[in-house]
Amino acid sequence: MVKNSALLHVFPTPDATLHALADYFVAQAERAVAARGRFVVALSGGSSPKKLYELLASPACRGRVAWEHTYFFFGDERYVPHDSPESNYLMAKTSLLDPLKIRPNQVFAVDTSLPPAEAAAQYGVAVEEFFGQEPARFDLVLLGLGDNAHTASLFPHTLVLHDKTVGVKEVWLPVEQVFRITFTAPLINQARAVAFLVYGAGKAEAVHQILELPHDVEQYPAQLICLENSKADWFLDKAAAAALANG
Repeated sequence: MVKNSALLHVFPTPDATLHALADYFVAQAERAVAARGRFVVALSGGSSPKKLYELLASPACRGRVAWEHTYFFFGDERYVPHDSPESNYLMAKTSLLDPLKIRPNQVFAVDTSLPPAEAAAQYGVAVEEFFGQEPARFDLVLLGLGDNAHTASLFPHTLVLHDKTVGVKEVWLPVEQVFRITFTAPLINQARAVAFLVYGAGKAEAVHQILELPHDVEQYPAQLICLENSKADWFLDKAAAAALANG
C-alpha cells in the first residue's frame, strides 16, 4: 500500500511524465504569484531534472510562467566549483536560467568556494534572509530519487537524516570521499508543494522501498519527506512504478 503522504501520477513514458510535471510547475507558479506576488522554487540536480528544465525553457512552455517573479534556490549541491560539470548550479544555469535570461539577483547558488560547513551555514542564512520574518516555505521543491533511495543529498546512513533543524547542512559521503550541501528534511517538509520526478526501470525498486516498505530512514532516506500540510506529488513513468503493488 502506498503511504498516505504521497500522491502518485503515473504516465506511460518519460516524455509524458516530463510534460505533466512541466504543467504542474506552471500551475504552482501561477498559484504562488497570484497569492504572494512571487514563485520561490528549489531546484534539483541530475539528468532527469535537466530534461524538465529544457522543456520549461522551450518555446512551448517559456511563456507560461512569470519568470520575472520567480526565484531559484537549490535543494542540494555537490561540493564542486560552479564551473564543474558536476555542479547542479551549472546544469540549471545552462539548461534553464540562461535560456530564460533570468537575472542574477533571482538565483541563489551555494558558495562552494567556502569550506563545506561554512558554505552550508551561509546558504542557510541566505534562505532565512530571503524569507525574512516568515517561515522558510518554498512554493515548490523539486526532488529526484537515487537508486539507493536518497533524495536531495539525504543519503543512507548519514548524520543529516536525524537533523531536526530547519536549515542547510554539509554531508560527507565516505564511499565517494566527497562533501555535498543539502536542505534538511524539516526544511523540505515546510514547503507548500514537493514534486518527485522519477522515471526508468532502474528506479522501480527504490520507489517501492520509499512508498511501500516500513519506515526505515537509515536505509530509505526519501521516506523523510512528509509535508506538513499536503502530500508530496510523485511523477512517475510506468517503468518506475512497476514494482508498486498496483503499479
